[in-house]
Amino acid sequence: MNTAVSFLELPARLAAWLLLAPLLPGIINRVKAWVAGRRGPPLLQLYYDLARLWRKSVVMSTLASPGFIVGPAVAWVAVAGAALLMPIGAAGGALSFRGDVLLLIYLLALARFATAWAALETGSAFEGMGAAREVSFGVLAEAALIAAVLSLSVQSGSTTLDAMLAPSAWPGAVLLASGLFAVLLAENCRVPFDDPNTHLELTMIHEAMVLDHSGPPLAVVLHGASVKLLLFAVLLSEAALPIGRLAPGAGAAALAGSVLAVTAGIGLVESFMARFAFRRVPLLLTAAFLLCLFALVLAWKGGAQ
Repeated sequence: MNTAVSFLELPARLAAWLLLAPLLPGIINRVKAWVAGRRGPPLLQLYYDLARLWRKSVVMSTLASPGFIVGPAVAWVAVAGAALLMPIGAAGGALSFRGDVLLLIYLLALARFATAWAALETGSAFEGMGAAREVSFGVLAEAALIAAVLSLSVQSGSTTLDAMLAPSAWPGAVLLASGLFAVLLAENCRVPFDDPNTHLELTMIHEAMVLDHSGPPLAVVLHGASVKLLLFAVLLSEAALPIGRLAPGAGAAALAGSVLAVTAGIGLVESFMARFAFRRVPLLLTAAFLLCLFALVLAWKGGAQ
């Protein structure tokens, strides 16, 4: 690939991530509406919401510092950077290097920190409560994610995402996929961990952290959340299926179909399950960690034979 093509590939991939990500919440809402037998919101509803929010003004707490605006921007940049590290089938990642998986984990942690930081800037008790819950549950979710990454690293013998996410079929794939799906639900504040449509402050986690955001900062928060959802759907798809070993065209089609299946699965989970009580959330995250840990053990034992 020549330099000109390489130079154009990075913005093209970034544009694809940013433009396609808001479609996933629309698919989830359409699946939920189909299960409930109602019409539901339009498929492109989040696009309309983002366009409306960008035209609105910003209302800030008198206690807020510039960190209230900087926090969502830092979180969005971190998630977008993490998305560029993700390989897309046989095409690989736009930014690939040895140990890039470590940067991926740190960028996701930075996004969580920046969001919680912006929430605390308001001086609101509800936003502080939501930030505390987010960080507390995030500890267990990150442990499960790290165990999943370690299992992929041991299975592939590499710390590069391109190699880690092009695995052959192995016994731990089902365990890994189950654990990563639970992590996806937790990291993206979906049922049964959280309800993105709730309006009761006492039961909010992520939504409590953005109660005081409005206008463009809220648009950045919502768009960043959709990019993070797409990132985890791609990660789950490529970790469970040997998409990286397929031809470019077949790999792209398989990845798109897998992401669509994961997104529809989220909608089905939210349709047939209720939100868990807070005391049960750590138990489910611990189960996700154990599933990823068992996948790690299988990868280790398989490589030792």
